[in-house]
Amino acid sequence: MLLVEISWLGRTCFRLRGREGAVLTDPVAASTGYGLGRTSAEVVTLSRSDDPEISNHEGVRGDPLVVEAPGEYEVRGILITGIPIPREDGRTMAFAYEIDGVNIVHLGLPSTSPDSKILERFENVDVLLMPVGGGGSLSASVAADLMQRIDPNIVVPMNYRTDLDSTHLDPIDRFLSEAGNTPEPNPRLTVTRASIPSELTVEVLKPRGS
Repeated sequence: MLLVEISWLGRTCFRLRGREGAVLTDPVAASTGYGLGRTSAEVVTLSRSDDPEISNHEGVRGDPLVVEAPGEYEVRGILITGIPIPREDGRTMAFAYEIDGVNIVHLGLPSTSPDSKILERFENVDVLLMPVGGGGSLSASVAADLMQRIDPNIVVPMNYRTDLDSTHLDPIDRFLSEAGNTPEPNPRLTVTRASIPSELTVEVLKPRGS
């Protein structure tokens, strides 16, 4: 059975592992309070290559391909589409991944809710990785509204304050209150085509190493 394992390493950094390879999104620097450890990947995607705290691709093992621009890519059977989203201070990159039949979107760090033209590119999203903690990106209320507009099957919040990261970001409680959901955090999320829920579900992950 094909499955995708999703682990959160903090901020906007996830490891998405499929049968043939793994993607690491926005590798965190040690200055964030999180760490990569001995993490390896075949591909690294960067939503903000100008932010050293989430573009530490040199710390990733395995000599990965680094993707930071719009376009379509395929590595080890993993399909990746880079989608630019304007920000007040430039742009962020969102990425859509198809891994072993599971469609995952990493929304990057947009400063406001993307317009409808951009949202049209996010179709049939099984898993949405989205920022919820403000700090120059989506606030809890904006994220909750956008979650409904994209209408994925699973939402995994990212970029919020934790015990490892005493930043200006908001804690996750505000988003969960807006979303009307209080799930128990898990160390990882395993997704197969058969396990995808029919109703929108929020899944909270513990940062790896916490």
